[in-house]
Amino acid sequence: MIAVTDSLPTIAHGLHRLDFAGAEILAVHIARNLRQQFRFVFFCLDGLGPLADQLRAEGFTVANLERRPGFDLALTHRLGRFLQQQRVNMVHAHQYTPFFYAALSRLRRSATLRGLKDLRGIVFTEHGRHYPDPPRPKRIWANKVLLRPSDRVTAVGQFIKQALIRSEGIDAARIDVIHNGIDPRKFALPDAEAGTLREKIRAELGITANQPVVLQVARLHPVKDHATALRAMAHVKVRCPNAVLLLAGDGELRSDLEKQAAELGTAAHVRFLGVRTDIPALMAAADVFVLSSLSEGISVTLLEAMAAGLPIAATDVGGNGEIIEHGITGLLSPRSDSQRLADNVLNLLEDAPLRRLLGEAGLARQKSLFDQDQMHLAFAQIYRQVLA
Repeated sequence: MIAVTDSLPTIAHGLHRLDFAGAEILAVHIARNLRQQFRFVFFCLDGLGPLADQLRAEGFTVANLERRPGFDLALTHRLGRFLQQQRVNMVHAHQYTPFFYAALSRLRRSATLRGLKDLRGIVFTEHGRHYPDPPRPKRIWANKVLLRPSDRVTAVGQFIKQALIRSEGIDAARIDVIHNGIDPRKFALPDAEAGTLREKIRAELGITANQPVVLQVARLHPVKDHATALRAMAHVKVRCPNAVLLLAGDGELRSDLEKQAAELGTAAHVRFLGVRTDIPALMAAADVFVLSSLSEGISVTLLEAMAAGLPIAATDVGGNGEIIEHGITGLLSPRSDSQRLADNVLNLLEDAPLRRLLGEAGLARQKSLFDQDQMHLAFAQIYRQVLA
């Protein structure tokens, strides 16, 4: 790796990995859409992921810093060298751990790394929270040391902001809320195109034109609580015996969830699709979108479903209530309540006018509040303030 020079300020996006997930996709979109104003590079702590190949093909520098288990003090040196060699002017850290290591690297002193003279500040963006989410005394203390006046903290929603105040001890005055936003054009398809994709995907998956289809797009991770979606599907199939649940995404829980579906007697009603890159087509093929999470920030997949005009049944957790107005743009149910989730799914499957009404209202809300261009403008403004 060699040092670079460029007329544009250099911003390093810091992430765990570059998988197909909400925070990662948003970071990639920021880099693609603002690359005429800033030079972007990427560093990953825990491996590269499939988006890394795409970014490298587009001319972006992507580094894998190979974090070791536990607290990896040597990582601060590797990261510092990367920031120094790339002459990084600002780090945009997505989630807490990339922020933590970037802030430590800034403090690091050694024979070969005597401070990062080009680094003017760090933007720390919190995208989501674990559940449960108690206060973290060690982090509260660390943040008082690591956060500098030149740094900025952003949260993707009001729920996330309150969590940062409560659990991380960050002053409310220094947290800006910048809602996640998407480009709806990939999802708000013309009727003819949507109809063609609907037929294609259903034929591919062996689903008939009239079968009710429910879709969930999320990595197979405990916080997404697919187990509740599977239990809900067991209730749904009693009244809709030909309904199908499509699960797009992969992860550590796949074998456990497949076993659960078999035990519930829903194996024939659930399709595990793995990682898919044709999410707009899957949404065109679906009738209802579901999200069964235990906790959420501002879910990108919910925004995509709204842009596609899909009615939503989701758990009332985290930022979901900021996105969905119950009974207006979707239906909400309590965390882990499979019966209530099933009732909401059935209400939507059995009421076509309600599906259309909620889908249209959801699309309007996405366009007005969760627009990608608005999000990028807000981040560009913060970048300039930190760089100045």
